[in-house]
Amino acid sequence: MAFSANLGLLWQDRALPDAIRAAGAAGFDAVECHWPFAVSTDDVNKALNETGLPMLCLNTAPGDLASGDFGLAALPGRETQARGAIDQAIAYAHQVKAAKIHVMAGKAQGDKAHRTFVGNLRYALAHAAPRGIAVLIEPLNRFDAPGYFLQTTSQAQGIIDEIGEPGLQLMFDCYHVQIMEGDITRRLRTLMPIIGHVQVASVPDRSEPDRGELDYRHVFGVLQALGYRAPIGAEYRPATTTDAGLGWLRVMGGP
Repeated sequence: MAFSANLGLLWQDRALPDAIRAAGAAGFDAVECHWPFAVSTDDVNKALNETGLPMLCLNTAPGDLASGDFGLAALPGRETQARGAIDQAIAYAHQVKAAKIHVMAGKAQGDKAHRTFVGNLRYALAHAAPRGIAVLIEPLNRFDAPGYFLQTTSQAQGIIDEIGEPGLQLMFDCYHVQIMEGDITRRLRTLMPIIGHVQVASVPDRSEPDRGELDYRHVFGVLQALGYRAPIGAEYRPATTTDAGLGWLRVMGGP
């Protein structure tokens, strides 16, 4: 299996370029991040070139975290901000050759939020596709992200079917899906045609994936059997330090 280090959570004590270098030294096959926009793309590209790692994906800006924002795309009345965040993410992704952006929905509910999200996703697709960039949407569990608009894979699948564009894909984060829905094996088999990226962390503590209630050896076997060959995103909070917890990568990262 191939793995991508999510630098939104791993090596948070380092600047992004140095975190990329750490991921390369640790044996990861790719990197991904949350909100890299304060970091020069020149510095990021230098680290990517040095390590030979691709940047897989990044998130749209979340808005004002201090005031409770956690994404903007489903928030009625904030379309201008949401589309500005989409433009920013596409431009940054293009500069660092990231193939996907995750459009964060934000905390909202109801039909108006649904229509707003769909409209902003159509905008994202229209502007990302010419640059060869796909758009991801990700359900988040209601405990870590209370009030988040997108909470289940069935809701995400409905939106993907409604929009009907191949550039719109599901971010299947096993941690969030296990908490909200469970039945990971069947959901992977059913949803594989629309899955654009897979992420992992232990459940319920969201630490290294070699512990907790999910057997990732089984999950990785399912993904291999389904023909999934892209790097799997390691998006977890280290139990101690990132380096101290990397034993799982040496064990699970083999052929």
